[in-house]
Amino acid sequence: MLTIDTEKMGDVAVVRCSGRLVRGEAVRTLRNAMVNENGTRIVMLDLTEVETMDAGGLTALLSLHHWTRSHAIQLKLVNPSHFVREILERTQLDRIFDFSSLQDALQVLGAKNCRPPRCLDQVWLTA
Repeated sequence: MLTIDTEKMGDVAVVRCSGRLVRGEAVRTLRNAMVNENGTRIVMLDLTEVETMDAGGLTALLSLHHWTRSHAIQLKLVNPSHFVREILERTQLDRIFDFSSLQDALQVLGAKNCRPPRCLDQVWLTA
């Protein structure tokens, strides 16, 4: 099961994913969450808590990459889990995605003085 939380500050959307990014309902849920972000200039896709990803999840990321580019939206993968990072490296797809650290994401959200992980929940809860 994939859980998605979306927070928006201005034209920046942070989409936090946790669980399993696998074909079926999880992929549809992620796609719908991303496509419904109207007026967004930057999407920060937080993959910190993604436990596993199959070919369907990988295809979803590629599809979202294409969709964001065609809509002049920057897509940044934030702190992908070890598993996700390894899959992207093995398939050499790490070369096409932009990656951001957790600290970069916090700066984009205006929490420059915040130290993770204590304030991370505050940023997403108060955004």
